[in-house]
Amino acid sequence: MIKGLAITPPILGRISIGRIIEKNGKRLPEKDDQFTITSQIQNKEGWVKHPLDEQLRAKAASQKLRTIPVRMIFNDPELNLRAEYSLFDRQTGRPVCVGDGQTCRRLTNQGVEQYPCPSPDLCPLAQGGHCKPYGRLHVNLDDADELGTFIFRTTGFNSIRTLAARLSYYNAASGGLLSCLPLQLTLRGKSTTQSYRQPVYYVDLTLKDGVSLNEAIRTAKEIDQQSKDAGFYQEAVDFVARQGFANANFEMNDGEGLDVLEEYYPEQEQNCAVEQQASPEEFVQNIQQGLQQSVRPVN
Repeated sequence: MIKGLAITPPILGRISIGRIIEKNGKRLPEKDDQFTITSQIQNKEGWVKHPLDEQLRAKAASQKLRTIPVRMIFNDPELNLRAEYSLFDRQTGRPVCVGDGQTCRRLTNQGVEQYPCPSPDLCPLAQGGHCKPYGRLHVNLDDADELGTFIFRTTGFNSIRTLAARLSYYNAASGGLLSCLPLQLTLRGKSTTQSYRQPVYYVDLTLKDGVSLNEAIRTAKEIDQQSKDAGFYQEAVDFVARQGFANANFEMNDGEGLDVLEEYYPEQEQNCAVEQQASPEEFVQNIQQGLQQSVRPVN
């Protein structure tokens, strides 16, 4: 295996609850109140919809797609949902610092070093909204490719917190049979003071409509036994995936970073971070200056 290359689940398409729009000559993210399933191909109008989008809309109770039946391909919740605090180089889309609130991996002139991660509120490099939570949920939608995934990317605390909790709870309740449970993504909304009483939409993970938890667990046990009888080894799949994610310092590639920059750093923020429009060499120097104000590397 090539070292330094993150081996992530094969991606067949994307799941989103928003899009990029043109407004006053600027490209800005716009949230939506429904799911959209796209392929990995873009044209002048944006991302091309995946055939599954139309198929699921035809089955939906309303014209808007607000639930998507899904299956997890791993039993380990943290393999299905990858979430860290992340800071990107706004020119190249490359990750510069990625942390979990305890430790982080940070790009410096000496290479990638490990430091304590105090969270964005307390980190000198994160001031001005440079560092944000970044989550990637991998789910299976296509029974024809049981190890292929559709990816939902989010920078929202509500979605990340809710998905992490649901995955952990369902895995515990089923005795570690998360990949066998009949699940669905559900779009929910809530209003807060920060949203000026306007609805904010986030993604939840629930059992399929009409299925109780006890029924879901019984179904999961049956599916697990059938898979074992066929010779399928779920523990090995999780083990290999864990190794693949750990094969690189940063599991996001350059292309992925560029895809999310417009949502991660909206255009109106660009004038607030001139240093990240510098050359890569200058950017690393700025990171080094920030490190001098921060803490020493973890040995």
